[in-house]
Amino acid sequence: MASSFYHKLVNRSIVAKHVTEIGVYHPQTSNVYEFILHGIQTTLVEADPDIAKLLKHEFATYSNVRIYNVAIYDKKTTIKFVRKGSSSFVSDLQNVPAVINDGVSMEDVEYIEVPAITFDEIDTGDIDILSVDIEGAEWFVLKHMISRPKVISIETHGGLYVNPFLPSIQKWMRENNYSVWYKTNSDTIFIKNSIIDLNILDKMRLFLQNRAIALRRLRKQVKRNITAPFFRGKKRS
Repeated sequence: MASSFYHKLVNRSIVAKHVTEIGVYHPQTSNVYEFILHGIQTTLVEADPDIAKLLKHEFATYSNVRIYNVAIYDKKTTIKFVRKGSSSFVSDLQNVPAVINDGVSMEDVEYIEVPAITFDEIDTGDIDILSVDIEGAEWFVLKHMISRPKVISIETHGGLYVNPFLPSIQKWMRENNYSVWYKTNSDTIFIKNSIIDLNILDKMRLFLQNRAIALRRLRKQVKRNITAPFFRGKKRS
């Protein structure tokens, strides 16, 4: 994933001087890992204090990396944060992948309290590449963002999950002159209209990606509809 993201930008001659990732998880899974290795100025934002420690240890010798151990939210506050590995999320947002796809019960989760800020508190206004994967809270980043990056990668879908703020995200993108460049199994990558002209191959790939995403969602829904009666019956017995 990280290699694909990096090389797609390099192959289209998109130059980055400052990249930012919000919701990093483990160092090697970072969507901007290769940018870091190539010495690009990088800002990493991670809410989980244990994960933040891993990042600080991994990148301790990298002078180009700055790490913030905070959650990005709609206001400055202290929030309850649900620890679920790479699917950890803000407890106020329950329409999240861990709940929608994995059936996580909010009655059986581990909470920790973490500080939360709005993104404009750390946005220096010069971000070229932005990657955001914070389990449904991505809209809060855009809402308070100062920068207008060349490329923005956002988790918008996956399995049965659809980002609860997708209409607001899409509206923001249109108003700020972004178009969908391509999609992965979970992310939509938007690009500033002035950066590249999307060619016919880009549009064909996007069409096929949309079809594949819709087909995967349909298969998962059919599978859930088939298995749900069995589990309900098993629970009653």
